[in-house]
Amino acid sequence: MIRIERRSFVAGASLMLLARPARAARTVTDSAGRSVELPDRIDKVFAAGGPASVVVYAMRAETMVGWPRALRAEERPFIAPAQRDLPEVGLLTGRGDTANVETVLKIRPDLIVDYGSVRQTFASLADSVQQRTGIPYVLVDGRFESTASSFRLLGTIFGMPERGEALAKYSDDLFKSLYTTLAGIPEDQRPRVYLARGPDGLETGLRGSINTEIIERAGGRNVADAQDQRRGIANVSSEQILAWNPDVIITWDRNFHDKIAKGGDPLWQGLKAVKEGRVYLAPTAPFGWIDRPPSINRLIGLRWLANLFHGPRFPFDIRQDTRAFYKLFYHVDVTDHDLDTLIAWADGKPPSIPARR
Repeated sequence: MIRIERRSFVAGASLMLLARPARAARTVTDSAGRSVELPDRIDKVFAAGGPASVVVYAMRAETMVGWPRALRAEERPFIAPAQRDLPEVGLLTGRGDTANVETVLKIRPDLIVDYGSVRQTFASLADSVQQRTGIPYVLVDGRFESTASSFRLLGTIFGMPERGEALAKYSDDLFKSLYTTLAGIPEDQRPRVYLARGPDGLETGLRGSINTEIIERAGGRNVADAQDQRRGIANVSSEQILAWNPDVIITWDRNFHDKIAKGGDPLWQGLKAVKEGRVYLAPTAPFGWIDRPPSINRLIGLRWLANLFHGPRFPFDIRQDTRAFYKLFYHVDVTDHDLDTLIAWADGKPPSIPARR
């Protein structure tokens, strides 16, 4: 099997024969500064990775050719029916790089979209894929601060400026509201937060990493501050967590949360966050509110966290605002039952989930 790798692109002459010429109708400049010729119609789009799949689905769901990973049962209610059964096609970038060239060429998309880093590594990969397949490949900046401008760029790419502007406005309004709120909150009055990953909670994201940047953006202080300037994911000891003694604990692992809620691990019971009932379970469907993937799905998580951290200073109606976000970005009207399941424990209170009729 021939695979597309981050740092190398293996392709033979047969791929050149399979590559199809695209009839270019216009040229756009992507977030990496690359000039990309787009076809006159864009009906089929291959998302290069998990973050891109969320963006493509939000922007123009009907163009999707598949998901990097097939949807799980608990994710399906939060995706429009027409996209729930799309096949698993793998990914071109990200951990695993599972898509192979033959798969991409068999699908014959009109466009490949990647969302996230626009460093030279990814620009070179995009150039290689585009040159060897004849399929236009655009890079879109996935940094938080670029969200609104990236939506506007996507609106241009897809020929849907109104849609791009609607999503950009949501992002602009959110960040302006956050800026106004946080401007009045001194650093030492912001909660100290621990992100607990995994079933034992002893894995976390270090301050400044893409996995936890949402904590600082929402006005919290990540207790996992790496003194050696490391970034990313790290394993920590129980002694370290006791020393940190966070004000708030966030997790998306239900097994870990259930263990804490039931008092099953004495290590955690003495922590301030546990004693004060400030342990929250982040929703994960259809995409994580904190991470997994680090894409536009984090916008609703940003609203949620800012409210958890700062209460009425940053108003958030978890039911009403979640419904509105899922309608605008995910094209679904969430039922009462599915909403109850989604936000169970997200407000720190025991869930009351009615039986489905």
